[in-house]
Amino acid sequence: MEAQNQIEEVLTRGVERIYPSRKVLESVLRAGKKLRIYHGIDPTGKLHIGHMVSLRKLRQFQDLGHEIIVLIGDFTATIGDPTGKNAARKPLTRAQVLANARDYRKQIGKILNLRESNVRFLYNEQWSSKLKLKDLLELASHFTVAGLLERDMFQERMRAGKDIRVHEFLYPILQAYDSVTMNVDAEVGGNDQTFNMLAGRALLKRIKNKEKFVLALKLLADPSGKKMGKTAGNLAPLDEKPNEMYGRIMAWPDERIVSGLEILTNIPQKEIGEIEQQIKSKKLNPRQAKARLAKEIVATCHGSKATSLAEKEFVRVFQAKQLPSAMKEARGLRGRKPLVDILLKTKLASSKSEARRLIFQGGVRLDGAVQRQENSLVELREGSVIQVGKRRFVRIA
Repeated sequence: MEAQNQIEEVLTRGVERIYPSRKVLESVLRAGKKLRIYHGIDPTGKLHIGHMVSLRKLRQFQDLGHEIIVLIGDFTATIGDPTGKNAARKPLTRAQVLANARDYRKQIGKILNLRESNVRFLYNEQWSSKLKLKDLLELASHFTVAGLLERDMFQERMRAGKDIRVHEFLYPILQAYDSVTMNVDAEVGGNDQTFNMLAGRALLKRIKNKEKFVLALKLLADPSGKKMGKTAGNLAPLDEKPNEMYGRIMAWPDERIVSGLEILTNIPQKEIGEIEQQIKSKKLNPRQAKARLAKEIVATCHGSKATSLAEKEFVRVFQAKQLPSAMKEARGLRGRKPLVDILLKTKLASSKSEARRLIFQGGVRLDGAVQRQENSLVELREGSVIQVGKRRFVRIA
């Protein structure tokens, strides 16, 4: 009965759609067949909370005894997935890609059980770099230009009169080739990857006459429906410090609480439904539910002890309005200096224009006092505290 309940969870929790259908996959799972399931990650930057959605789905399959493959796209990352982009991605060098992926295994190990034998890591450079021109042409022959142009982002670009580069057409073909090479039974990914995942399903069918299941998962989105991710800069990296991660989640809009609980935690669906109803009926303060969400996520990434400390620090700083117990220190800045230069030197702003914008918006404080004059000179003493926004502090040493 427990396994049957786990199968129901795999098929429904955080799942937007299953190809060819939930019914077919369900029959295979309930018959006890073990599948080879993969999720691909292009190392274009740090892993972030959004990656937890697919990794958690893999963990559900792992716990049912299926074979799990985490595919690091060290070859495809150098091309750049055009998904969701209104212009071609800037190509990455192999050195950049490998640097980005350096800590992936450690971070993924926070979600998958890497001590078990049914999970492994593969890298698509191992086979993709060996493709000869004739091989690539053979793969491309299985696709049509009209079919590739069906991608929504390509349609948007054409309507906007923007270019589509030829190498961007090759990306879904190369990702499809991953499915063929690994001979997988299923692929898990965000719903924004549906086109690419279905390309792999189609190629596997044509070359090996094999069906591949595709699980398109719900994405963590903002209230407008826009995907949260590293490009938008609104998701915490998995290696971010507990205090920062906790505070960043607490800054999420209330509309994101229920979906976050569903796709980022192990809280039972029934309980999540009750939380949603209590929020709607105003029997539960959304802040309490959001704190529950923040604790669950931080505990996954950093453990329960760090989570407890992060929660106490959040209450101290944001509710009791006290300074953080620990903060970055900056040396060599004592005396009277331009505020814009201080923000740059303390790395609280990345450019002079950003520094001026922060000051104009009232987002800069010195020892608790809002600073509104972008051209002002301010006096810094030992112990002075500069604050930007709600969570960023620097103490002058």
